[in-house]
Amino acid sequence: MKSIELVNQLEKDFILKELSDDWARYMPELNDYLSTNFKERSMGLVCDFAKEVNQVFTAVFPTNEIMQEIIREEITDAMLFVHHPSIWDIRRSQPFYQMDKALLKQFRERRIAIYNLHVPLDNYNEYSTSKTLADALHIEIEKPFVKYRGSLCGVIGKTNCKSIDELKHLLSAALGHPVMLYQYGDSKIKDGRVAIVAGGGNMLDTVSELIENNIHVLVTGISSNSEYYSEVHEYERKNHINVLGGTHYSTEKFACQRICSYFEQLGLPAVFLEGEPVFEDM
Repeated sequence: MKSIELVNQLEKDFILKELSDDWARYMPELNDYLSTNFKERSMGLVCDFAKEVNQVFTAVFPTNEIMQEIIREEITDAMLFVHHPSIWDIRRSQPFYQMDKALLKQFRERRIAIYNLHVPLDNYNEYSTSKTLADALHIEIEKPFVKYRGSLCGVIGKTNCKSIDELKHLLSAALGHPVMLYQYGDSKIKDGRVAIVAGGGNMLDTVSELIENNIHVLVTGISSNSEYYSEVHEYERKNHINVLGGTHYSTEKFACQRICSYFEQLGLPAVFLEGEPVFEDM
């Protein structure tokens, strides 16, 4: 498939005019590798390295390990689709850091494009991060909520779980690792109603909207009670909000898995490449 045809189709299906992002301002050291369009919008085609795309790899973050895995397979004429164009590690002083230039050089030589949908993939749709996490938890979605850069990035829905401990076990099973519970409220889930915001959803605006909807359970990714997040934890404690955290990576991986079916519908083989959760997120 021509790369331009694939990019145009992604643009049509995902990038709405009201959506915005700002990644490029934090990536000046990679300017020689970034497409002009990405420098202007911080979404879409990050690195315009391919004329033809014969297969697609999807990942949450473009880590060295992910990029090296593709290189080891001697892949050419392909696309790496990522949810974020930068790499997340909460243990660093600057949690988002940039792709390795030496690996980008090899991607360019091998004609492997890099494409990013951050806000467009958070925005409520069949492939979105919170929708796919809700589906993994068998939660019946009532409505999208939480405005973020022109998108609606969270969902409100109903779970069959009666207690917060039951939901905790369900989340752990879905993610494949232990999760964190900050139990600031009732152990019972009132009317089964919960809110889900995958990734970095534990923010004051999110919790305020959650309270307006009379919901007292938030499932998210980054739930750390560090100094940076102490204010929102205090707000949740005062308002008796239970918070379940499952890491940035693990709560967003379902979107990158499901979008493989989108590429396959276009006739392109697509494979999700597993990354590693950062447990300090919780």
